[in-house]
Amino acid sequence: MVAGFSDRLQHGVRAVVSPVSEFIHVSAIYLGLAVLTTLALSLVLPSMRQQSRQLHEVVLAMFQADGGSYSVPDSDEIWSPMASSEVPDAADNTSPPATDDTAAAQPGDNPPAAAQPPVAQTGVPGFMQAVSASIHDRSVFGATASQVHGLRSYLARKYRISPSVAGALVRIVFPVARDLKLDPQLMLAVIAIESRYNPFVESSVGAQGLMQVMGTVHNDKLRRYGGQPAIFDPVVNIRVGGQILADCIRRRGSVQGGLACYVGASGPSDGGYGAKVLAERRRIALASGIPLGK
Repeated sequence: MVAGFSDRLQHGVRAVVSPVSEFIHVSAIYLGLAVLTTLALSLVLPSMRQQSRQLHEVVLAMFQADGGSYSVPDSDEIWSPMASSEVPDAADNTSPPATDDTAAAQPGDNPPAAAQPPVAQTGVPGFMQAVSASIHDRSVFGATASQVHGLRSYLARKYRISPSVAGALVRIVFPVARDLKLDPQLMLAVIAIESRYNPFVESSVGAQGLMQVMGTVHNDKLRRYGGQPAIFDPVVNIRVGGQILADCIRRRGSVQGGLACYVGASGPSDGGYGAKVLAERRRIALASGIPLGK
């Protein structure tokens, strides 16, 4: 009888202890996962918050209208020639009326930051202007409507961007390329290889934006557009990146050499970068129907 009672007691103890031990084991696993998750978030969230703030500031700077207002002008007004540039023609010798800040400035003084607005060139639209032109299917100098549609469709489908944005970037690249005497399809191919049309991407070495411009290296080129924050403005990034590419091609004497210079290759090998760009350029030309080198 004593042995039977002992067996029942042990069975009862096991029946109670087994669920409790299993509960404690599972709780320990979940507690460990919670601790690991907390540690990971404590390391990741600060940088994410900083990046979110920077992205928010960049987006506001891109879309903010003159005077601090966010209202969008009429589509005809937004595409007027002066809407794409508030910079007087180089031949115009008239000076703007003096303000209190400029009147107080002495020779040799650095003008205040407010007196240095971002610079734009006539004929190159701002980003919102280009989006409006894309939505309204306005013409592009140097390409027919069917060629623009082919380009827009190809870029939107392959790089998963909005067709309106793809058309806007085409409308920015073409006049920039014309100013720099570059093939616009070469510039579009460089953007494709460098960033896959993500205007906010940043590489491990600090290259940023559509054409992966090194802001610390080319700060002098960015200064006239408002400084390094402007590097995430698609128009500014394309302008500066295009200027760097044109300079590289001029120094090296060929497109292939210029591409090697652009990617930072000092020797004869560029790691296949030029071949990738030129292959994408051929695909873009095939999709658009625009002959290479036009």
